[in-house]
Amino acid sequence: MPSSKTKSAITFKKGRLSRNLLKQLYRQLLKPRMIEEKMLILLRQGKISKWFSGIGQEAISVGAAAALETDELLFTMHRNLGVFTTREVPLERLFCQWQGKARGFTKGRDRSFHFGTMDYNIVGMISHLGPQLSLAAGVALAHKLAEEQKVALAFTGEGGTSQGEFHEALNVASVWQLPVIFVVENNGYGLSTPVQEQYRCAQLSDRGKGYGMRALTIDGNNILEVYQTIQKLAKELRKKPEPILLECQTFRMRGHEEASGTKYVPKALMDEWAVKDPISNYEQYLIEEGLLTEAEIEQFRAEIKAEIEQGLEIAFNEPAIPADQTNELADVYAPTEVSAQLPTASTQTDKRLVDAVSDGLRQAMERHERLVLMGQDIADYGGVFKITQGFTDLFGKERVRNTPLCESAIIGISLGLSLKGFKAMVEMQFADFVSCGFNQIVNNLGKLHYRWGQNADVVIRMPTGGSVGAGPFHSQSNEAWFTHVPGLKVVYPSTPEDAKGLLLAAFEDPNPVMFFEHKALYRSLTAEVPDDYYTIEIGKARTVRTGTAATIITYGLGVHWANQVATEENVDVEIIDLRSLLPLDYDAIATSVQKTNRVIILHEDTLFGGLGGEIAAHISEHHFEHLDAPVMRCASLDTPVPFASNLEQQFLPVERFREKLRQLLTY
Repeated sequence: MPSSKTKSAITFKKGRLSRNLLKQLYRQLLKPRMIEEKMLILLRQGKISKWFSGIGQEAISVGAAAALETDELLFTMHRNLGVFTTREVPLERLFCQWQGKARGFTKGRDRSFHFGTMDYNIVGMISHLGPQLSLAAGVALAHKLAEEQKVALAFTGEGGTSQGEFHEALNVASVWQLPVIFVVENNGYGLSTPVQEQYRCAQLSDRGKGYGMRALTIDGNNILEVYQTIQKLAKELRKKPEPILLECQTFRMRGHEEASGTKYVPKALMDEWAVKDPISNYEQYLIEEGLLTEAEIEQFRAEIKAEIEQGLEIAFNEPAIPADQTNELADVYAPTEVSAQLPTASTQTDKRLVDAVSDGLRQAMERHERLVLMGQDIADYGGVFKITQGFTDLFGKERVRNTPLCESAIIGISLGLSLKGFKAMVEMQFADFVSCGFNQIVNNLGKLHYRWGQNADVVIRMPTGGSVGAGPFHSQSNEAWFTHVPGLKVVYPSTPEDAKGLLLAAFEDPNPVMFFEHKALYRSLTAEVPDDYYTIEIGKARTVRTGTAATIITYGLGVHWANQVATEENVDVEIIDLRSLLPLDYDAIATSVQKTNRVIILHEDTLFGGLGGEIAAHISEHHFEHLDAPVMRCASLDTPVPFASNLEQQFLPVERFREKLRQLLTY
């Protein structure tokens, strides 16, 4: 307990804040500190496995959470326990989360603060730090589109500002004038790296000028300054949306996590910040102002201690989570109705594949009023393939949005929209460019439902493939990258009818869908397509051609290669168009293999690491007794896609496939 004669190292200004609010803020500060002190004891006892301490930084979390309205989303990081306690998340659930118990928020699947809970409007971090900024921007976009007069707030550390996602999120938020507050907890060190090795500007708030946004630096240890600043900014942003960069100066008094320690921190620096402790200084101020008594302090401490002990007793008595494969697999995807929807009208029109995709997008926009399309040049220009041409006239620029070249941020924003009940489509200008957004796809979209039960209602359209002489950065077939990510669905149609029906199904599905469209088929392929709205079930293959001599398993442009070769060779083969690569239709594969007893898998992707290897392994393991020949594969060369026409033709598998098929049939 500080002496009443000790002078505060922080200057507090209470303004017009009421006595009750001032005391409430003190209690809210005290609670996470007391929890942390208990957790450090439990860590030493081996009752929790890891701890990221926020001791000394509580004023930022508490001030921000207290300043916002309870239905406004907060995006937290390692040291934001005060957000959870201020939002009154039950302590027994927090303790169960930290011990991997069932009453936590992730069913033991993720640890510490790596979770969200929409019941309390909190979305926790992933270990990659920066992506949460874009999610907050997406929520802010949802508020703006719905005219809700709300804000979103995301935390990051000074180390996180070095990531590309920081730039992308701030840039898009500024261009779109989104009501989001980006809070930088500048605590001096990124693990052991000091700020002078992280950035060269005098203050991180100086960066706001480059994005054309307001930016401030405040004392992050001053609970009243944090609370009053964020309360004022949020009130302004609700009336006039814009992004704010808010740097909160503070210090990390313990290690990045407890095992790392603080030996790399100069003692003088630790001593300097120790006297600026946010709780002891605020406590002293309230005592001096006659707003808090020693008896009230003891009462607060006793009440919080009792709450902690009660929560721990519940958590300790919770049994360990049983390992159950059925439960684990069931939660990878959000539940969805998988049945196809037939068109109500019988009229059909000849459409190129590009027109079928456009028609599907248009009908999806008409059916789903909260669907937002985003991508580079997709608004008035209509996209590089003109799929969204005329859409701004139909749906407006709020729902058909040109984006800066910020693939990662836009994918993160799409997830933020989903958190608020919107649907989102992101068009990759070329599938090759998706590598710039890989982190958001595989670590946020793909894992979200499994981690804490929140679905990601996002479709990412991927113009893909070669045969167009576009070279190594506009011709890649990268679908196999994503089939290795549980939680994603990967769809790859080969006909105009399938393109429209599967795309509409993707928008009905609450899970993230990677939707591949072969560029070479856009304008080279025409077929009858139902004019009415319809869906094709995701996860079901299509038999293109029946036969008995062998099965060709393929997808995309490979379907047309296979059909052409089979016709030219005049062979009695069966062609299975997978259509969905994740999930795979194993039943269709089994039926055909057991019928023909010979299999060849054809795809445009490179051979090594392609989907064909996985399918071949499955057939060999499960249907070996039905095989009369080895399972064969044919794919593109294991090189990047070349530019020159003769080199590209050599790269692609068409002629090699012809020879492989002959080998299979004569084995």
